[in-house]
Parts: sequence; structure tokens; C-alpha cells
Amino acid sequence: MPIALQAAWWGFFAGGALIIGALIAWFVRVPRTVIAAVMAFGAGVLISALAFDLVDEAESTGGLTPTIVGFLAGALVYVGANVVLARRGAQHRKRSGEEQPSEDDQAGSGAAIAIGALLDGIPESIVLGLSLLGGGGVGVPVLVAIFISNLPEGLSSAAGMKANGRSARYVFTVWTAIAIASGLAGLLGAVALDGAAPETIAVITAIAAGAILAMVADTMIPEAFDRAHLFAGLITTLGFIAAFTIQRA
Repeated sequence: MPIALQAAWWGFFAGGALIIGALIAWFVRVPRTVIAAVMAFGAGVLISALAFDLVDEAESTGGLTPTIVGFLAGALVYVGANVVLARRGAQHRKRSGEEQPSEDDQAGSGAAIAIGALLDGIPESIVLGLSLLGGGGVGVPVLVAIFISNLPEGLSSAAGMKANGRSARYVFTVWTAIAIASGLAGLLGAVALDGAAPETIAVITAIAAGAILAMVADTMIPEAFDRAHLFAGLITTLGFIAAFTIQRA
């Protein structure tokens, strides 16, 4: 299978975990404490993948300076976009309770939440596409980390959407569209950067890594701590060491 199609498939596969999480939230009443615990675990998994795969790979490929520049740029771009979306109603898009505003509370919040969810998922999928460029297949540790973290994201956010009166059509349209967009982002990462200079790949990888870390700190950890409280740190640690074990196994 051509690399472009592989990248599209793996991006869609990882994004599909959001749909699975949304399905669970819609048909099963999952306690918020459980959702928070799974979110904490997913945050730890992503942090581990960032530290031992993405940032390390970027530095090994293109050097320290491109990695630092890309990492900080990714974080700045994500935070800037997140600030804009938060003002339009997407601040609590990963919360599983009634923190999310309804359309009656804030007009346009539905679109903002959908765009925010898209903003959260695209960097991850680009990284998957980039991982295929070396010719060794998809980066399994990164794929596992993204899939595991997407599941509680879809679960928590969809639970919040349901609690605030969003329709099933809205919820599943959002997550299906994001899964498809994730596939396209993976394809773009593989096609647009095929044959690019190592420094360029390092910068793009680091940009995605910086955006992912900012997303974890801004959206996943607050939801985890809100319900798991003092256990959030322990559960996050378990996610981190689980991903590290997969990476080294």
C-alpha cells in the first residue's frame, strides 16, 4: 500500500477512537470519576510519547535548535488558537459534565467546540504521517499513545455535549468529521513532507509535539484533576510508564 494511503488509514484509525469514546458516552452512563481517571491515564501516555518518541526523534533528525523552535512555535500557535476558541464557548470542550455551554447559553459554541476538537486532533495525525517517511512503517508507540488518549477525549467531551442538550446528530457528525480529518492530516503529513530536509521534518514534528503538550495541559489534565483529584497524578504516572514500556518493548 502506498505510504500516502497508509498515513490516511492510520490517521483515521487513531481518530476513530474518538467515535468509540463518543458511542460509549452516549449509550452508557459512565461515572465522571471513571472518565477523569481514563483521561489522566491518556494524558500520561501522551506525555511519554512526546518525551521518548516525538521530541527525541525531532532532535535526532534535525538537531536541537530546530526542535526547540518548532516545539515552542507549536505551543504558541495552539494556545493562541485555544484562547480564541475559549472566548467563543469551547473552553470546556473536554469536560464531561455541564461545564460546556449549550447553544442557548452561548450562540456559536457548538461550532467552536467542533473546531476546538479538530484543533486537538490534527497535530497527532500529522505526526503519524511523518512516522511513515522513514520506511519502517507507522510508529507503533505513537499510534498506541494517540489511540489510548483519543478514547477518553471522545468519551468525556461527548458526555459533556449530551449533558448540555447537544443532539446525537451533532455529536456523531463532529467526531466522524474529525476522524476523517485526522486521516487527511496523516496523508498530508506523509505527502507534503516526503523528501523534505531533516531540519524541516524535525521542525514540523516538534511543532506537533509542542501543540500536543499544550493541549494535554490545557484540556486533559484539568478534566482529570477536577474529578480524580489527588489520584490524578498517580494515574497519569501509570499512563506514562505504560507507554514507556510499550516504546521499549
